[in-house]
Amino acid sequence: MSGAGRAGPGDGPLPQRLLAAATRLFADRGYDRTSVQEIVEAAGVTKGALYHYFGSKDDLLHEVYGRVLRLQQERLDAFASSRAPVEERLREAAADVVVTTIENLDDTKIFFRSMHHLGPERLAQVRAERRRYHERFRALVEEGQRTGVFTAAVPADLVVDYHFGSVHHLGAWYRAEGRLSAREVADHLAGLLMRALRP
Repeated sequence: MSGAGRAGPGDGPLPQRLLAAATRLFADRGYDRTSVQEIVEAAGVTKGALYHYFGSKDDLLHEVYGRVLRLQQERLDAFASSRAPVEERLREAAADVVVTTIENLDDTKIFFRSMHHLGPERLAQVRAERRRYHERFRALVEEGQRTGVFTAAVPADLVVDYHFGSVHHLGAWYRAEGRLSAREVADHLAGLLMRALRP
């Protein structure tokens, strides 16, 4: 379940309390219908404390998504840098982004629903961070294509868009109480990707 293990609004360091309160309110009411005052009241802090750690509500929204993306980037970098065969590295990376998205589903749903509220500078920063992730993922596809492990008949960009289209759609249908676990969904989607790349 998303947010599992995170501090509640009354626990832990102030930044985590503020993020926990903001995440809950953004999920329940929507980003645009949540005020800074409501966030600080839910976190049990002052506006001064919020502005000490986060310059604006934009910064809170950016951090809700940023913590997930940083985790995914760190894990992708580890997979990509390992000495395993490229097909194993890509499969692990493809499954991992599904699992980590499902484990943080509230965060990703909030972000994709509210991303258009970010200011131009924050939006550009998020797009650059996502582009870095996608480029590292695409480099694995290209490595396999260069070495003949994967078919080169399908452009690498299209392969990446195909997989991440499925990932970004998870928030629309995945339910923790559903028939498939996060790992099962991840294995199915990674399997579809790898079959699409067979020479």
